Amino acid sequence: MSNVKIFSDSTSDLPQGWKETYDIGIVPLYVIFAEETYKDGVDITPEEIYHRVAVSGSLPKTAAPSPADFMAAFKPVIESGDDIVYISLSSALSSTYQNALLAAREYPAGRIQVIDSKTVCGGIALLIMKAVRAASKGHSAVEIAEMLKQTRELVETEFVIDTLDYLYMGGRCSGMQNFIGSLLKIRPVLKMVDGSIVPVGKVRGKKEKAVEQMLQNALANINRMDKELLIIAHTLAEEEAQYLQTALWEMTGVEEIAVIHAGCVIGSHCGPHTVGLMYILES
Repeated sequence: MSNVKIFSDSTSDLPQGWKETYDIGIVPLYVIFAEETYKDGVDITPEEIYHRVAVSGSLPKTAAPSPADFMAAFKPVIESGDDIVYISLSSALSSTYQNALLAAREYPAGRIQVIDSKTVCGGIALLIMKAVRAASKGHSAVEIAEMLKQTRELVETEFVIDTLDYLYMGGRCSGMQNFIGSLLKIRPVLKMVDGSIVPVGKVRGKKEKAVEQMLQNALANINRMDKELLIIAHTLAEEEAQYLQTALWEMTGVEEIAVIHAGCVIGSHCGPHTVGLMYILES
């Protein structure tokens, strides 16, 4: 039986240590400022993006890896005799999934399994770690893919955004919504639902109230929460991330609570000081 190598894209925002320890392949998306194109997490950092947005007043564009990018990443692994499971950013948000499928079709059938995560960031990371553990136990690429198709429906991903500015610049809210939201200090709470990002609440006042609401939403699922791994992701929101980690350690009994830094693509859409919580429900 062939070994299985797990791949994902840069929006999984995996810590470098996880990538190295578990030999996870990452195909970067692109961040585009005017005529300049950068590889997410390779040529540019989130901090650089926030600075450039503050100076220019406009957001970068983001773009999926091309089929050729995926073929270049997959080719050495396939030629070595190993199979691949690739877990993509939600297909509702990007053409990344479709481009990976096109690349996979250039190789013998069954050698590359392409899975739509239907989520982002730490939600993808949770699926990656499930896949890594399954591969280490000798499961085939097809078996891992079938497991992931079931597990992805149980991933909970929720974010609190600090400001409407990035949503406004990205065309996701109107100027009036941005003005009123800023005036009233409204913090949007967003959630992944069937692959798409949808608003599930707006908390008026201090950001801590919105973070607390997100925490309580998670604790409402404590009896169904997979206790193996929970992920907190943030963009320059260390204090809120630390608060969530401490509270969840005390209240959930989860074996591992990882804090990760959301990368350039997520930061380009949500902006700085965003914090998110991701976990898997037991079936």
